Amino acid sequence: MQTIELQVKDGFTKNILEILNGLKGIMVEDIKVSKDPNLEYDPYFYERKKSIDETIKAVDDGSMKMYDSDGYNKIMDSFTEELKIKYADH
Repeated sequence: MQTIELQVKDGFTKNILEILNGLKGIMVEDIKVSKDPNLEYDPYFYERKKSIDETIKAVDDGSMKMYDSDGYNKIMDSFTEELKIKYADH
């Protein structure tokens, strides 16, 4: 026996269950419906995961430039100095 996990679009769960129940005892041993725990904590989990995965891929293949930490630190140090000079009298 094998277990198959299905991700069913909203609104179609009832239809899928009807189809599977028609096969119960013939090809289907048991049917269990469960909620994805990731979606219980964060309803946008998979959209966010997809975005992060795409960003990682773009960085890895070079189509998205990443700033190195030294460059960032230099920019922030320069910005901090500008603020100190501009607001030194306050």
